[in-house]
Amino acid sequence: MRLHVVNPNTTASMTAKIAAAGRAIARPDTVIDARQPTMGPVSIEGFYDEAFAVPGMLGCIREADRDGADAHIIACFDDTGIDAARAVAKAPVIGIGEAGFHMASLIAARFAVVTTLGVSVVPIEHNLRKYGLADRCARVRAAEVPVLALEERNTEALGKISAEILASIRDDRAEAIVLGCAGMADLAAELADKHGLPVIDGVAAAVALAEGLVRLGLTTSRLGPYAAPRAKSYSGPFAPFQP
Repeated sequence: MRLHVVNPNTTASMTAKIAAAGRAIARPDTVIDARQPTMGPVSIEGFYDEAFAVPGMLGCIREADRDGADAHIIACFDDTGIDAARAVAKAPVIGIGEAGFHMASLIAARFAVVTTLGVSVVPIEHNLRKYGLADRCARVRAAEVPVLALEERNTEALGKISAEILASIRDDRAEAIVLGCAGMADLAAELADKHGLPVIDGVAAAVALAEGLVRLGLTTSRLGPYAAPRAKSYSGPFAPFQP
């Protein structure tokens, strides 16, 4: 099976980290094909960055479809452009935020999310409501760590994330933690061991769920909003995205 994991930002080192996290959990017969666009922001921190990340990400998805991807994983915790991706992709599409939330809901009555910056809190809360899981999430917390600060081992960043997990357990009565950034993918096991509760990395959760969808032969329904886009003209730099 071939899983396409797309990092919607343009930072290649983050794509490599995401790919490593996916390969660590994938079945032996699963190929992880990790890509990032050549256009867009170097990191996605809030609504503005998300808007400029979507076109390049959709381009990666269309290319991976042509290359035979069995499923696509959007490796940004905001689930950047997920609805547009489901409309255009031939294979099923999973966002790491959605995957992390659903995994947490299966193992805990109350979970919390620890993300990077405060600007990401509201987009994550919007998604929790959209997915019907807002009541299961005790709180979305921000460690106030820029995304790119997670590119290398950063003791200060790790300390801030760890402090928010401790606060989630103490103040929010969280029973599990979802890490709210793909750049945190390599921290889950260490933080789970330190704090004594399940800590979920959305990349690993999405790989496991994508493998399940492929094995079950399930793909995106075309009877509603994820029907293929109607043919029409697109102009300027968006011309290549014409359905």
